[in-house]
Amino acid sequence: MDIRKVKKLIELLEESGISEIEIHEGEESVRVSRAGTANAASAAGASVPQAASPGPAMPVEAADRNQPDGHLVRAPMVGLFYEAAAPDKPAFVSLGQTVRKGDVLCIIEAMKIMNQIEADVGGVVAKILVENGEPVEYGQPLFVIREP
Repeated sequence: MDIRKVKKLIELLEESGISEIEIHEGEESVRVSRAGTANAASAAGASVPQAASPGPAMPVEAADRNQPDGHLVRAPMVGLFYEAAAPDKPAFVSLGQTVRKGDVLCIIEAMKIMNQIEADVGGVVAKILVENGEPVEYGQPLFVIREP
């Protein structure tokens, strides 16, 4: 993997306040983490210094219990959440809007690449769980869609 890409990953990690990012490119993969874990330390064969994290992370399961009933659309990658294609454009979706499978819900910017996130089910947007411009982590719930 190109060292410039690794540097971009580190920059994204620092800018967003997330604790870890992992990218797979073909057979190669790289994981950059703020705080070392026992697994990372044993895999590397050396101790990993602990860094201050922005706060305690809420387990995904605990966050899910607080969400309304419906299908959760989760972030497929780490990056910055954008509700519209550009600051002067309208949001892709709004609360109460009916969406079909494949409709664009938002954009996640990762490594300066804008990735359109599509609905994986059809239904009504019941809740938007992320604010515009917020960093998101892999697997983080973004939307709740109530299926008909």
